Amino acid sequence: MAMQTTLDDITTKLSSIRLPIAGLVPMTTLDYPNHLACVVFLQGCPLRCGYCHNPNMIPPRRGEPQEWQAILEFLSTRQGLLEAVVFSGGEPTLNADLSDAVKEVKALGFKVGLHTAGPYPDRLTQLLPHLDWVGLDVKGRGKAFDRICGRPGIWQLHARSLEALLDSGLNFECRTTIHWKDFQLADVERLALSLADCGVRHYALQVARSEQCFDPTYSQPVANTPSTAQMNALVSRLKPHFDQLELRH
Repeated sequence: MAMQTTLDDITTKLSSIRLPIAGLVPMTTLDYPNHLACVVFLQGCPLRCGYCHNPNMIPPRRGEPQEWQAILEFLSTRQGLLEAVVFSGGEPTLNADLSDAVKEVKALGFKVGLHTAGPYPDRLTQLLPHLDWVGLDVKGRGKAFDRICGRPGIWQLHARSLEALLDSGLNFECRTTIHWKDFQLADVERLALSLADCGVRHYALQVARSEQCFDPTYSQPVANTPSTAQMNALVSRLKPHFDQLELRH
């Protein structure tokens, strides 16, 4: 009865929340380090990364109140079972109601994680006091960031988001999706070392998927792709610069 009362109180107070729900993974151990979590995917993204394997989540739309209500009802059945809720996308910080939704999730007793590429640093900064962990996508280094994500001026906004995270003291991870249409091996190394110099302690390199890419040319084979041995050697060189470095396939 106490759980239902908590949910009723939250729903009455913040029933106007509109989030465009694009999907839900009800249980995962991969999306929030060392926690059993669910992932709520939100519709809409301002970026146009060629390798994006969720192109159906790119077009924005306004959510209806019943969409978030359904997520709340699901979460009320997972209290004591799940440890955390992760908001992902798309780009979840595109949605102005995300802050209120995060507060609702916290009120239900869950930790909250966020996956973001940092294109809205002011909104991210407002969210940080209510978050427990962030996974920050780093598309590239400097102007290469804009080239890879297909939007000018994003890398400066991302830099502000990274600075806010570093200043916050919050536990976070940077991660870079590597498609060899966008990177040479030396580019990956320069990017990683620049992040380490900034103070990033946790970093992950993720090999891009080749299916259902936003840009169909990203599904084609790329000549001179680095070998597994070359990638492993790179990881070995980079590991001393981080507290934690992962290569994910």
